[in-house]
Amino acid sequence: MDLRRSSIVLLILSILSPATFSMRYELLSGHTKCISEEIHEKAMSVGKYSIVNPNEDHPLPSSHKITVRVTSPQGTAYHEADGVDSGQFSLTAVETGDYITCFSAAEHQPETMLTIDFDWRTGIHTNDWSNVAKKSQVEMMEFEVKRLFETVTSIHDEMFYLRDREEEMHELNKSTNSKMAWLSVLSLGICLSVAGLQFWHLKTFFQKKKLI
Repeated sequence: MDLRRSSIVLLILSILSPATFSMRYELLSGHTKCISEEIHEKAMSVGKYSIVNPNEDHPLPSSHKITVRVTSPQGTAYHEADGVDSGQFSLTAVETGDYITCFSAAEHQPETMLTIDFDWRTGIHTNDWSNVAKKSQVEMMEFEVKRLFETVTSIHDEMFYLRDREEEMHELNKSTNSKMAWLSVLSLGICLSVAGLQFWHLKTFFQKKKLI
């Protein structure tokens, strides 16, 4: 009975035990390295990454940039960052499976070796990173607000553009109608003048022939 109880306790602990990745590895410029972690549905996961400065007395070299992408088992992107030297992400799994984080180092000549610190936590250990998760969510909301603001601004500008085009078309139609009216009057005057000249010419011709 004690052996069975101990087995059950170990099984429960193995299920509830959170996963924690805290590592430092090297990545050659122009290459990609991916790390996968099995996350259960509705479990929260947070990650933080940064490039180690090879010379702490100087700023980080411009060649030390990475592209980071975090995807779900179905390929949905949860986090994307391009040309950064550090960052963080948080997610709540909508499905159970292997979630993948890929780091790609920007290509550089000559080739450069980058050292990356990566801390990935899932489960109860994420409580230590509550501020990170909150900041990530705020940044996501800020991004959505900016995207909506840009969309509204674009629609607003498009409406003003269409209104200006409408005014231009109205002025053009007005100008065209005015020109057509003058052209009609001029054409009528020319026709009447030509008819008068023809009448005068015929009258003169008949008078010379003493027909009238």
